[in-house]
Amino acid sequence: MRAAQLHLPGLPAEALGEWISAEDWDEEMMDEPAPHITVMKLEIAEALAAGAAEVEAPVFVDCTLGFGGHTEALLESARGARVIAFDRDPIARESSQKRLARFGDRLTIVAAPFSSLRAELAALGIHQVHGICADLGVSSPQLDDPERGMSFRREGPIDMRMDPTSGETALEMIGRLEDDQLANVIFEFGEERRSRRIARKIKQAHAAGELRTTLDLRRAIVAAVGPVRVGGVDPATRTFQGLRIAVNQELKELTDLLDAMPSLLAVGGHAAILSFHSLEDRLVKRAFKERGTWDPLTKKPQTPREEEELENPRSRSAKLRVASRVEDPDAPAAEDSRP
Repeated sequence: MRAAQLHLPGLPAEALGEWISAEDWDEEMMDEPAPHITVMKLEIAEALAAGAAEVEAPVFVDCTLGFGGHTEALLESARGARVIAFDRDPIARESSQKRLARFGDRLTIVAAPFSSLRAELAALGIHQVHGICADLGVSSPQLDDPERGMSFRREGPIDMRMDPTSGETALEMIGRLEDDQLANVIFEFGEERRSRRIARKIKQAHAAGELRTTLDLRRAIVAAVGPVRVGGVDPATRTFQGLRIAVNQELKELTDLLDAMPSLLAVGGHAAILSFHSLEDRLVKRAFKERGTWDPLTKKPQTPREEEELENPRSRSAKLRVASRVEDPDAPAAEDSRP
């Protein structure tokens, strides 16, 4: 789809190339899908490897396999390292399975959300691991595929599911929720202060049969708040973020993961969580402050190097927090880490 096709009433077509959203789109991204570039790959691999330096054959968990960048780096970080990688997205799993086939049985891919980490590891006979990482961002292929409905820059169905084979779509959720409920979703998960106006316009468009694609959704948002950028951010950005988080229950998934990690990570092992917005980062920061459980190794979140930001604009909002699992004097003795 060409940029000119994205013209909306009240927005000059020539301004389209100037828009920069929190998804870090730029003019070069408008017509061609951006290649997926793994964010802070070396930093995460080094952090987990450091926590398992004394382990002969460490077992790592990559909670967000995606297209395999962090998993690949972990498998290369230590001779004999094994990685258990989770992902809900069947397209990502298939792509990574092919890309990482050379590692053989050192890689196990699990088709499940990372909230089920404890149960899925137990099913594999694993009760403890030596490092856990998660990249909470949306991948470039997910953003760039119009059929996924993750972005307002290309027209597609209002879907937004990480697993497009199951669960409620964003459009179905919009149809199910009352105006106030939809406004609460947009406010809580999108941190959008104009949520009530936006929710009313979205529901009106839905009731009129005018809400079929991502561009229809964006039109309803612009009708509510106008096309003016706020701090350089497209007016639809926060609403799309809020709907996507709600559809995929992303904050609940993260909370469940943070609750499960202490019982699964060996003492001295490192956890590394890469987040891309304040809602996620606050949850991670709070969890890593728990005394007797974690020793935060990043007092302030680590951000990408300047060279990485230049190469990959979508990395700009990334924040990496790393913590080491410490001995809990009240905890029972841990089981062996390998099956």
